[in-house]
Amino acid sequence: MALDASNSSKMKDLLSDSLITTIPKYEYEVRYSKNDYVGNWLKWDSVFEPTYKVLEMNLENETLKAKVSKTDKRILFFMHKPFLTNYIIRFQNDKIASIEEEYLNFDESTWGKNRSELLNWTKENHPELNLDRFINIQTESGGKKLLKAIELYKDQKQRATQ
Repeated sequence: MALDASNSSKMKDLLSDSLITTIPKYEYEVRYSKNDYVGNWLKWDSVFEPTYKVLEMNLENETLKAKVSKTDKRILFFMHKPFLTNYIIRFQNDKIASIEEEYLNFDESTWGKNRSELLNWTKENHPELNLDRFINIQTESGGKKLLKAIELYKDQKQRATQ
């Protein structure tokens, strides 16, 4: 799977010139150029060393429906379990043109609590990371800052329990 391996050249082959990702429940929509998706989002995602597992998949006409489990360092920190998502993937000219996501097990309270704790701890202990400005920036450098903050936080918590 190209996404699982963060394979940018394979992803470029699979995507149309632009890609729309939506999460209807949260009224979220982002439009990416192919280069922006591969050059920014895919590199951001790869920082966290993701593992994607396709649990179910059905192709109907120009639409692929898939149930996917994703785990990575970010998800395990914020939610403590793999993230389950239903995807509706639409194609144009045999290329991915849009992806609609439905979160199946998103634990907003756990994610929010852990996010707030990390932001507060980082602000107090490592203000140089400016995490409150970078936590939502989906670029490789934004991902590296978030991962560094997670690792520093976990190290500090581990030392405190020893």
